Amino acid sequence: MPNFINFQTEPASYRHWRVEYDGQIATLYMDVDEDGGLFDGYQLKLNSYDLGVDIELADIVQRMRFEHPQVSAIVMRSGKDNVFCAGANIRMLGGAEHAHKVNFCKFTNETRNTYEAAGDDSGQHYICAIRGSCAGGGYELALACNHIILTDDGSSNVSLPEVPLLAVLPGTGGLTRVTDKRKLRRDRADIFCSTEEGVRGKRALDWHLVDELVTNSRFEEVISQRANEFAALSNQTANATGIILEPLKRDIGEDGSVTYSAIEVAVDRNAGHATIHISGPEEAAPANVEALHAEGAQTWMLRVARELDDAILHLRFNETELGVLIFKSSGDQQEVLTHEKLLLDNEQDWFAKEILLYWKRILKRIDLTSRSLVALVEPGSCFAGTLCEILFAVDRSFMADGEFEGDNRPIATIALSGSNFGHYPMSNDLTRLETRFLGNPENVETAKGSVDTILDAEQANELGLVTYALDDLDWEDDVRVFLEERASYSPDALSAMEANLRFAGPETMETRIFGRLTAWQNWIFQRPNAVGEEGALQRYGSGIRGKYDKRRV
Repeated sequence: MPNFINFQTEPASYRHWRVEYDGQIATLYMDVDEDGGLFDGYQLKLNSYDLGVDIELADIVQRMRFEHPQVSAIVMRSGKDNVFCAGANIRMLGGAEHAHKVNFCKFTNETRNTYEAAGDDSGQHYICAIRGSCAGGGYELALACNHIILTDDGSSNVSLPEVPLLAVLPGTGGLTRVTDKRKLRRDRADIFCSTEEGVRGKRALDWHLVDELVTNSRFEEVISQRANEFAALSNQTANATGIILEPLKRDIGEDGSVTYSAIEVAVDRNAGHATIHISGPEEAAPANVEALHAEGAQTWMLRVARELDDAILHLRFNETELGVLIFKSSGDQQEVLTHEKLLLDNEQDWFAKEILLYWKRILKRIDLTSRSLVALVEPGSCFAGTLCEILFAVDRSFMADGEFEGDNRPIATIALSGSNFGHYPMSNDLTRLETRFLGNPENVETAKGSVDTILDAEQANELGLVTYALDDLDWEDDVRVFLEERASYSPDALSAMEANLRFAGPETMETRIFGRLTAWQNWIFQRPNAVGEEGALQRYGSGIRGKYDKRRV
């Protein structure tokens, strides 16, 4: 496989999707180029997909929010005859490294979560129109939509055939959405998930696997009717003018370093870690909403968000042996708060709201990244408001206490804002502070009393907002020992431990999806029943069934 996967794309470069816009309605056609696989060794037949297909879909969903805010209904359908989508490409899964398979599944689920939430968050509702076979990951695409229409033509069907065919799970998102979202009865779910040919027609409707069953003759009519009905639900941005998401400026060094305008990623391969440095705004915040729109994608809150998102994905897929991600920042704390305040004060504006929603998604992506996460609050740092969420997302945080000898930068401080108390829920639907203080909820209220107050290390430590407050005598040694210790542990044990510890409190559909992905799919993708020489993934298409070790463990 290639050493570098690029998550940046744009509409003129799409090979697998096309979008048609008609006022408040957009039609999204999945029309996969079978010769356009991200890697060599397989063809993307029957609208099957790999990571490259999903990178394009993620870009479309993102641009729909920022470039086409007037759109209220999106119809997802196939651009091919007689097949909707055959799911994730089997040859790709069979040949991919284990880490790629698991990261691929995580990214696809993050993308689906994004458009699944678009109706409630942004008034953009997704309708899936199925004609032909809709299998595996293809049905998972449909499950994340707000409404599913199936053609009643005797052959069109929905299925999750991974267990009987491939000895793997239906991407975990499929299983969870069938039970938690569609609320399919357990015994029927057992039948559905162990039947190769899937379910069609009236049974699919009766079991609530789809929302609507229509004849071929009325298929287009009903699609149009439902799209208009969903479009009518959200008309607050009907006359909005979107902003263009220009390509990111990014330089990648020979040593693996990555430099953006406001983000720098430094790599230390010997130590096994990467440092993500966030630079605060160098320019004053826009004076008003009109100025915010004029700045567009170059406004600091959006620009740093896009760069951080790209950096996290780059590290996930291209730097799999860097086990620790270190977050640092520098800049004017007050400027960070001023840029954020413009968004918070103008949430009724679609653009301000979308930037905040994008930060919610990025912070979740950090939560779900299978690396040890640490934040260093050094002199001159600008962790404030939204950036403070990073301190609550990491596994441990170190804050410099007081002046450091020979360092003329301002002492380390942090500052909370209103955004830390509801704008950025985690996958468990709690804020990071609510999750942090699950056993002491009164601490959240105490912290809220410090909003817009500059907190030094002693105060932040007293409020429980950082893990350690260290003076210049202890700082270097304590940080070094932690990083060396972390690098010495088993990455498998760390991933499992971190995933269990990050999401205290209630379970949601989202935590169940990613919890199963981390534990179950991570395990299943390494079992010989699936990926061994005689496993189902390797033998798929050969006419010979996989040979299974029958022990259940």
